[in-house]
Amino acid sequence: MNQRTIQVDALESEAIFIFREVVAQFEKPVLLFSGGKDSITLVRLAQKAFYPAKIPFPLMHIDTGHNFPETIEFRDRLTKELGVELIVRNVQDNIDNGTVKEETGRYASRNMLQTETLLDAIEEFGFDACIGGARRDEEKARAKERIFSVRDDFGQWDEKNQRPEVFDMLNGKIDLGQNVRVFPISNWTELDVWSYIKKENIEIPSIYFAHKRKTFLRDGLIWSADDDVVFRDEEEEVVERMVRFRTVGDMSCTAAVLSHAVDITKVVEEIRDSSISERGARIDDKRSEAAMEKRKQQGYF
Repeated sequence: MNQRTIQVDALESEAIFIFREVVAQFEKPVLLFSGGKDSITLVRLAQKAFYPAKIPFPLMHIDTGHNFPETIEFRDRLTKELGVELIVRNVQDNIDNGTVKEETGRYASRNMLQTETLLDAIEEFGFDACIGGARRDEEKARAKERIFSVRDDFGQWDEKNQRPEVFDMLNGKIDLGQNVRVFPISNWTELDVWSYIKKENIEIPSIYFAHKRKTFLRDGLIWSADDDVVFRDEEEEVVERMVRFRTVGDMSCTAAVLSHAVDITKVVEEIRDSSISERGARIDDKRSEAAMEKRKQQGYF
């Protein structure tokens, strides 16, 4: 057994412990599921935590309407195969009823608009714990957050008022109106996630592997040109390139990377040798130095 296997086994044990603590301490948890690699990893961990019983909480996706088709197809197929409840709430509904305003222009995205839909869904179903796949290595605001992250009755996060978590003590006590965001793989790295996917032979959407795709360049990043969601100037030339996606958000805010990694072994090797961060291809994190932290303060996951 090599060091990498020992590490992911330890991380798996920690995540399973966190899942069981969630079910023990909260009445109505939900797992936020997008069809991306991190939320797929969470589903496998939840299966292991409660086997041979089924996962004892629903999955929920806040659908912006700008997702990659590959992840939506995978989301629907996986939840059907597992026989788990899938709740879908759509950002388009909030746009239609006027509670949020759609962005326009060169860098328009629905990423920020998810917050309103998420908070509405939490209130609608009375969820007191929302489980997600955020990791501390992704972004500095996420590095500040606890595994059990308390949000106030407006869904807001106060980075200066967080509970200590020492000796694996997870405090899920909340007041009326509060809820908790839970991050079972908070201590994992991108390489840990990919190593676990390889070890467990977990199926993931094809978009994560190298494939030929119509793309164009903007600001040094590679954007998909296969749809009308991503704004493209007439002078931005469409070229077919061999690419894959390291992280998968909306089509309008997630760029691709050049790659020839067509299987999981090559992906792991590529990540191990990479000098660029995973979220370096997410334009939503580049809006300002504190973009993610501001979104979290407003109720974003």
